[in-house]
Amino acid sequence: MRHYLHLADLRTRVGDEIGLSDWVTVDQARIDLFADATGDYHWIHTDPQRAAAGPFGTTVAHGFLTLSLIAELAATAFAVGDERIVVNYGLNRVRFPAPVPAGSRLRGRFRLLAFEPIDGGAQVTTEVTVERDGHDKPVCVAESVTRRYT
Repeated sequence: MRHYLHLADLRTRVGDEIGLSDWVTVDQARIDLFADATGDYHWIHTDPQRAAAGPFGTTVAHGFLTLSLIAELAATAFAVGDERIVVNYGLNRVRFPAPVPAGSRLRGRFRLLAFEPIDGGAQVTTEVTVERDGHDKPVCVAESVTRRYT
């Protein structure tokens, strides 16, 4: 966990890695809960027997589940001391270069792409690379845009 005393401290870190998260396990129970929340019950995610004969040999997490983990990963990657609130403003580019088989451990690597002052804070764009333990290819690469207020 990297700590920054003030939001303004990020201004000089554009282009730098600003945090690396703890590992998070994506097990079948979490995949099933995501299916319940979204109504996406495709067999590749929820049917271990059928998925065993599928292209990955097991069930895999939904891409959007992987994407939704960015908030959890960010919470253990970096913190800003004088932030009052952080609001998800959106995403720019999102790609899922590799699958997330059930039972995978993931972590997020955060690189600051942009820091733009706004009233009461800053709009911060980070490139988030979600890595799978033991594999070279990332499972998700996204540009996350947040509005951070002090």
